[in-house]
Amino acid sequence: MPDLAISRVIDETYMRRAIELAANGRFSTSPNPNVGCVIVSQHQRIIGEGFHQYAGGPHAEVNALAGAGDQARGATVYVTLEPCSHFGRTPPCADALIQAGVSRVVVGMQDPNPQVSGQGIRRLQQQGIDVTVDVLPEAAANLNRGFIKRMHTQRPWVTVKLAASLDGRTALANGKSQWITGSSARMDVQHHRAQSCAILSGADTVLTDNARLNVRLSPHDLSVEGFFSDAVRQPVRVIIDGQNRLHAKLSLFSEPGRCIIVNRRHNHSLDAVSSKLTPIEQWQLPANDKHISLDVLMSRLGRDFNQIWVEAGASLSGALIAQKLVDELIIYQAPKLMGHAARELVTMPGEGQAYTDMESLPSMTVDSVHRVGDDVKTVLRVASY
Repeated sequence: MPDLAISRVIDETYMRRAIELAANGRFSTSPNPNVGCVIVSQHQRIIGEGFHQYAGGPHAEVNALAGAGDQARGATVYVTLEPCSHFGRTPPCADALIQAGVSRVVVGMQDPNPQVSGQGIRRLQQQGIDVTVDVLPEAAANLNRGFIKRMHTQRPWVTVKLAASLDGRTALANGKSQWITGSSARMDVQHHRAQSCAILSGADTVLTDNARLNVRLSPHDLSVEGFFSDAVRQPVRVIIDGQNRLHAKLSLFSEPGRCIIVNRRHNHSLDAVSSKLTPIEQWQLPANDKHISLDVLMSRLGRDFNQIWVEAGASLSGALIAQKLVDELIIYQAPKLMGHAARELVTMPGEGQAYTDMESLPSMTVDSVHRVGDDVKTVLRVASY
């Protein structure tokens, strides 16, 4: 095998390890990206590893350098995302690598953040460090789909979760829906919630189910390689309440964590909720045909959030899909038949409307299908428009 091909295989091997490390931050780094780093000596021995553990904490490169110590001089660094070049809550990682005296840096992908993009690479090269870019870039990008999308479009990555019977029904005619899916599927949903920056729902869902929309896992359930937090990071809960129907006695407001109510006017009935337990913000946004503008909402969410997890009823889920605001669908399908009178999966494209040709339908591709307990989980990627 030619030397160049051998070198590429070696680079990909260590980058895969860096990608594994980066995934350990998926429950705790929001809104920062997940980043992993491996430092390899001139004798092809791993001398330092690290990943970004939590927002505001040391970055992956700094953690890996701490493990490598003086051995980092002359070593090769594998990092999934371009080292940062600006001062944020932590100093630039590019400078830390330069000061450590590394000889080569292999980068999974360039940082899409305009504050960094290309600048970290140039800073390293200016100091005589050999830099190789785009090693397993697709796998590196998959670690941070939401962060990348937000940097490019100022919009978050939106995943809509749906649970249904084999005949595509979500609740009985009387509204009862607990539980369509089994305990394994519900636990899987909890892990998806824990990885999201925010959970989006509508007032109907909250009022009907008295939904809490929080992560009901212990820190031990979310412990990962090399890092354990004594608390579970709760995603922000975002509830669309265009008619001001939410009230202070709902379970939603008895749980800790930030909560945002999206409406058209201030709801004074929520002022009594304890600001210490559940800090409540109310966003007054414009409405289209008596409904809050979902397009404006996504722009607003894109200021702060990388990934939005949607758990909502047929109308809101359908509206998000029909308005081309969804990137991914995750459907849990239970081995049950609920009949034609049961409630439908989504309402599309909108009230009083109908598709008139097949070309107008949202286009999707199947990312994966696998069994979760007794249920089937299908992950669908919605085509970009």
